[in-house]
Amino acid sequence: MVGAIRSFSPIVELRRYTLRPGQREALIALFDREFVETQEAVGIDVIGQFRDLDAADHFVWLRGFPDMRSRTESLRAFYGGPVWQAHRDAANASMIDSDDVLLLRPAHPEAGFRLDCDRPAPGQGALPDGIIVATIWHLDPAAEARSPKVFETVLAPALRDAGIPILAAFVSEHAENGFPALPVRADARVFVWFSRFPDRAAYERHAAALAPDFAAALRPHLAQPPEVALLSPTARSRLR
Repeated sequence: MVGAIRSFSPIVELRRYTLRPGQREALIALFDREFVETQEAVGIDVIGQFRDLDAADHFVWLRGFPDMRSRTESLRAFYGGPVWQAHRDAANASMIDSDDVLLLRPAHPEAGFRLDCDRPAPGQGALPDGIIVATIWHLDPAAEARSPKVFETVLAPALRDAGIPILAAFVSEHAENGFPALPVRADARVFVWFSRFPDRAAYERHAAALAPDFAAALRPHLAQPPEVALLSPTARSRLR
């Protein structure tokens, strides 16, 4: 049965981990088995878990919180709790770096994820079809405040005309990190948007068609070239 659709998380972390060679599948199995319901039990929304299709040793995931105070309280509860204590050594042993973390908030009140609340139980469900594409624009500081308007008035219409779904759009959250044991990229000034495609070929066709218009519109606003991550959801990812 399909679950209800609801909005997710005014505060979102985009977490990108670099793993030791050959460790991604072991971490995904551990994560999907032990770290989904146990985070949600302390008020964390586990939005999605992914394999980066262009980086065999990268694991990417998203989680969300109602606000920054709740984030601090939930992280203290989870990382001080028995499940993380039991499995942290195995999780940490798989990682080279876990500090590439963007702290985000929706670009406008309706820009967050709206997702089916159901997900397969542990050990069940096939890998989802399709890919999620995360596009990260690194903004010139002077352009940060106007980036949501540029997206909504210039770029979003072009995406919609091209048939590209905009799943969610976010800007940097600059509030103080209340759980410094887990660093975030405090100097980041980004606009991040998510879309969905049937496969890599479909994404590449759309990207090639839009590239000239996007390049012209974005050039005045960017501090460095955009990053694009093609993400394959795990069997238990809610975002798929």
